[in-house]
Amino acid sequence: MSSVGRLTVLPEQSRVDIEFQDLGYAVPQGRKGFKLILKNISGYFESGQLTAILGPSGAGKSTLLNVLAGYKSTAATGQILINGEARHAKRFQKLSRYIMQEDIMQPMLTVGEAMMVAANLKLGKKISHTDKLNAIREVLSQLHLQRTFNTQTTRLSGGEKKRLSIALELLNNPPVLFLDEPTTGLDDMSCMQCITLLKKIAEGGRTVICSIHTPSSKMFSTFDKVYVMSLGQCIYQGYGPLVVPYLSSIGLECPIHFNPADFIIEVSCQEYGNFQDRLVSAIENGKNTYTSNFNKPHSNPKNITENEEENVEILEQESSYNERSDWITQYKILLMRMWKQMLRDKTYLCLKTVLYILIGCLIGSLYLGMGKDGSKTIFNFGFYFTCIIFFMYIPMMPVLLQFPKEFQLIKREYFNKWYSLSAYFAALTTSTIPIQLILGSVYVILVYILSDQPMEMDRLGHFYLICMLTGVISESFGLLIASHLSLINSMFIGPVLAVPLMLLAVYGFGSGYSSIPTLIKIGMYFSYLRYSLQALIHTMLTGREKLKCPDEEEFCPWTDLEHFMRDMGMEDTIFWVDIVALVVTYVIFRGGSYYLLKQRLTPNKTFRALGYIGRIVKSHITR
Repeated sequence: MSSVGRLTVLPEQSRVDIEFQDLGYAVPQGRKGFKLILKNISGYFESGQLTAILGPSGAGKSTLLNVLAGYKSTAATGQILINGEARHAKRFQKLSRYIMQEDIMQPMLTVGEAMMVAANLKLGKKISHTDKLNAIREVLSQLHLQRTFNTQTTRLSGGEKKRLSIALELLNNPPVLFLDEPTTGLDDMSCMQCITLLKKIAEGGRTVICSIHTPSSKMFSTFDKVYVMSLGQCIYQGYGPLVVPYLSSIGLECPIHFNPADFIIEVSCQEYGNFQDRLVSAIENGKNTYTSNFNKPHSNPKNITENEEENVEILEQESSYNERSDWITQYKILLMRMWKQMLRDKTYLCLKTVLYILIGCLIGSLYLGMGKDGSKTIFNFGFYFTCIIFFMYIPMMPVLLQFPKEFQLIKREYFNKWYSLSAYFAALTTSTIPIQLILGSVYVILVYILSDQPMEMDRLGHFYLICMLTGVISESFGLLIASHLSLINSMFIGPVLAVPLMLLAVYGFGSGYSSIPTLIKIGMYFSYLRYSLQALIHTMLTGREKLKCPDEEEFCPWTDLEHFMRDMGMEDTIFWVDIVALVVTYVIFRGGSYYLLKQRLTPNKTFRALGYIGRIVKSHITR
């Protein structure tokens, strides 16, 4: 098998060395003020090497990885240098890729399809489809995934998912690769295979940095360099097996046949006494690298001139190869991916179709033949309200359930520069419209015919328009909630907020507008369901002849529908005003969803401050 580091289809990348000096990171901790996660640590990670960040739980491994990758950089102090110069965050993110611990894959796609989507988004139009396919097959072959080309991502094993995560980010040959706990959940053999592959990737001139919890002795010796942390400080930096003489010089003898990695982790946990200060001082908190000559400072292998030349190469590389697809192409690719996933989820589609048909038949049967019955005018009012409630809950609930899970995928792909957020959001907005229009029409036709509403095309068209507008607004309302909340909180907040919207939609009908409290009047303007109900009643009841009163009924108070609307206080309703209000509500909800999603991914100063205050309040409450 060819070396994983040598990708024949994709060009070789320039080396990128990462150095950090006096790096600090703190989080609020209730009344105690702040908790220091990283305590002025330093280090140097070279290209062409596989570096592992080790330490017990709570040592700060993931935090250091997040700060170096730029995932958590706003609250960090200190300096991060790239090839000897201060890091430019946006430029660095174009050169690096971050593979997070969770192996969440896009469902309903095969490995080959997932890779082709990534290739089309990452490599743009300059590279032909054939070259993209060759690159995909080469990467999959080198990561032992060639046999899974036609396998759905959800059917992969844990090791295969981890390797696919690497393959997706390796397609455009990034010079820097960050991995958070790449061996979590894997057996010993899969762990070793994963680390061996990462080492071969690094041998191709890439900087590969990963956090590891408890490596085996064989794995420990595989790393080119280990960076051991304890209590937010660096206690060792250098080649793994050299940790034994390093600890010996401190006065700690590693037992024979004992895993050196386990031993230094136990030392960091102070199982052999408190050696923290001595270990940190000996390595100067990461400023020095341990070699055969103890405390020999690590020297930068490149001079300033070489650094400048290297940075020029990186800039050329950014402009020539790391350009992703244009906005329109991104939109088309993402839209087709969403539609493919939707159509392949046959269980969900069948369930949703059956649900629309069953509920349509149920509601149509409840109001069977009442549309032209003069004794059932008030029941028609209930029928319209029921239809509005249907188009509120049915489109909203799936979004509340699905989008918080989808967010984890968005976070990974967006951070790794697969696409712009606006292109994704536009594809998300349009992807659900066709199925909603089709299933919505099934429901509307069923209830309209069964309830014996007037068979006039303009009324039917308006009825359908109002129901569809209510549905897309409700979906947007669910997205507005789910874009910034977790799954549990979304499923709680969504139905709870829907209750006042329903109450405000029907409040005050028949009692006179003047008797409604001012606060309630203000609230009524914010209930889009009220605009839907008013528009529906207006389009279905105005301009109609008096209804016939059945012979078996002694009294029919509202055969005159104009009289009914006056009694309900709706004689001044203007249909197109309500439609405009619904459209404006849709724009506000969609725009708000996009804004909240963007702030969740890349918060501005205001949202960072709000999040900071929220963490302080939460830490005080939980104490």
